Amino acid sequence: MTKFAAESAMSPELLAKYEPVIGLEVHVQLLTKTKIFCGCSTRFGDPPNSNVCPVCLGLPGTLPVLNKRAVEMAMRAALAINCTVHEHSRFARKNYFYPDLPKGYQISQYELPLATGGWLEIEVQGEKKRVGITRLHLEEDAGKSLHDGFPHSDEKTYVDFNRCGTPLSEIVSEPDLRTPDEAYAYLTTLRQILLYTGVSDVNMEEGSLRCDANVSIRRRGAEEFGTKVEVKNLNSFRYLAKALEYEIERHVAIIESGGRISQETRLWNQAANRTDSMRSKEKAHDYRYFPEPDLLPIHVSPAWSDEVLRSLPELPGAKRVRFVSVYAITPYDAEVLTGSEELADYFESVVKAGAPGKATANWMQTELLRRLNDSGKEITASPVKPTALGELVVLVDSGKITGAVGKKVFAAMFETGHSAAEIVAAEGLGTQVADDVIEKAAREVIEKNPDNVAKFKSGNEGVFKFFVGQVMKATKGQANPQAVNDIVRRLLS
Repeated sequence: MTKFAAESAMSPELLAKYEPVIGLEVHVQLLTKTKIFCGCSTRFGDPPNSNVCPVCLGLPGTLPVLNKRAVEMAMRAALAINCTVHEHSRFARKNYFYPDLPKGYQISQYELPLATGGWLEIEVQGEKKRVGITRLHLEEDAGKSLHDGFPHSDEKTYVDFNRCGTPLSEIVSEPDLRTPDEAYAYLTTLRQILLYTGVSDVNMEEGSLRCDANVSIRRRGAEEFGTKVEVKNLNSFRYLAKALEYEIERHVAIIESGGRISQETRLWNQAANRTDSMRSKEKAHDYRYFPEPDLLPIHVSPAWSDEVLRSLPELPGAKRVRFVSVYAITPYDAEVLTGSEELADYFESVVKAGAPGKATANWMQTELLRRLNDSGKEITASPVKPTALGELVVLVDSGKITGAVGKKVFAAMFETGHSAAEIVAAEGLGTQVADDVIEKAAREVIEKNPDNVAKFKSGNEGVFKFFVGQVMKATKGQANPQAVNDIVRRLLS
């Protein structure tokens, strides 16, 4: 792409002429202890080629045996994303040759997938949108090629077959996404659901969640899709957004200069911040799909499907709605607090300890999550347990300690693991300032600030906070805030 073309493609006027069309193919490594067709471990990080056997290495005379747990995990994912799980599905052989595919074919599903016709609801800039899901099917993973010395002439490639045969669910969306932000929101929403259901650890760094994007552009208002390009190697949410932005701009530049888009597969090159051509895009017939002769079709009875459906936990979307309704918190609070199931459980445990919902949401976001982030800890490793935070929130909410003191107490709780009551008692932090002491401090503040008194009396209500703050400072934060408010307002009036 020429410099001129790149600059032209980025202009809002040009981008306004074209509509991007994006679909995502997400490969999810299922959280089973053993592989999909043999008993080898799926444990990540073991020495290369230590978790292999004749079956997953494709040696002559071996036969695959289907892991029922993998089917159940895939069903959980399918039902959580509103797919229809079919009573009958079957495996197929997808034939292609690559060093990390020892059989020369991959066992996957083609014309009869496990589940079809689902959807997810995403939210981008306050707008909700339903994104269709074409299918979810089961397949085995390939091994991993490790390139040493690239790009020099003495490069060597090593193959680790540990991952070969790990169970995957491939989730294919409809081409309903129109912006990189929507694609990012879709992948984020899908990842959260998969975590809640326990289907996968969705660790992109370890390859448990991998995403390919299909992207094309068309004139605004046109019905027909443009020529699509597949982008692979998108192993982070940030790379997905950047790759889509690059491809959209590249497509616009080519069309505007009179060129044609080639249907191909491209790789995201993070070092160069661009996509690079990998190969021409294969079509289904290139893989010579045919039914897998060594495996029986999968039969999912209605009873089994119902059993799996009943075992699903409350999903993030439903939990957010309930949190807003039951605990009177904002939709933003609910979105933050349902970020993970563990975080949501922590919040509800604090409320069960007697703390009000809104106050709990505020304390968790402003104090707890900030300190956890700074210390690199997850919510499950929090030094402050839910009951301990609940006790602190109740102390502040009842006026026994002030909010400012509460923050000091929380910091001590986080560092020492002691309870709020212990810290308050040991350091004498309770609100022990009598009303006459508060009134004396308030009169002194008012006398020293005649200009602000005049502003207040002329209708400037905002200056009232100044007086309250000064009195709280004079009483070292140990006065009851409501008492300070009442006394200051009485004296000013």
